Amino acid sequence: MLDEIKENNILFLDIETVPEYPVFEEMPENLKDLWIKKTKYFRDENTPETENFYERAGIFAEFGKIICISVGFISNSKQKRKLRIKSFYSDNETELLSAFIKLLNSSFYDKDHYLCAHNGKEFDFPYIARRILINNLKLPKLLNIAGKKPWEIKHLDTLELWKFGDYKHYTSLNILTAIFNIPSPKDDINGSDVAKVYWEEKNLDRIVTYCEKDVVAIVQLYLKYRGQDLIFNENIESVK
Repeated sequence: MLDEIKENNILFLDIETVPEYPVFEEMPENLKDLWIKKTKYFRDENTPETENFYERAGIFAEFGKIICISVGFISNSKQKRKLRIKSFYSDNETELLSAFIKLLNSSFYDKDHYLCAHNGKEFDFPYIARRILINNLKLPKLLNIAGKKPWEIKHLDTLELWKFGDYKHYTSLNILTAIFNIPSPKDDINGSDVAKVYWEEKNLDRIVTYCEKDVVAIVQLYLKYRGQDLIFNENIESVK
């Protein structure tokens, strides 16, 4: 299947998310109650619903928000493969999502285009779609999957591809980059650090760099799946 997909028709992506509020106490009262009910099955009786546990709110689209979407697309010119990286990031989620939607609507919209992420089918793609609706925006074609048959949904997932049908199995991007000798994207922070870096350190640029490294790793992993060479660092460039 992968051999039938043109690599320059794929938009690779990764997202970074945080709790919508810096601390539990700043949540509206109705959301506090809903958060407690939502998480009671994930906490034992000794785990508080506030403070440390609230840091996990970023993984739920109903209680979190997107602060960065980094994308990568492969281009080929004069037989040289290049990877171009672009990030959409802002404290204003509506602004960030609007810019991302504009890219999809203008450049990734027809039946030959795909989205690709690691664990994208379980996390990135539905999270983005839910936050788009919450922000009163219109879903772009590649994320509007209601009523589509499975083979009509143009989503690739490097985690699913690695499972080979084993639905019990989860393998992190970090493990896969290690076994395939791909430079690790986790050389500074990891996903569990993002909320602290955003809300306490207020260092969004650091998060963007981390997100972009993840996208590069996903692209390189995808190329490994296809038995192709990695893209050299000198052929990776950022697009503003």
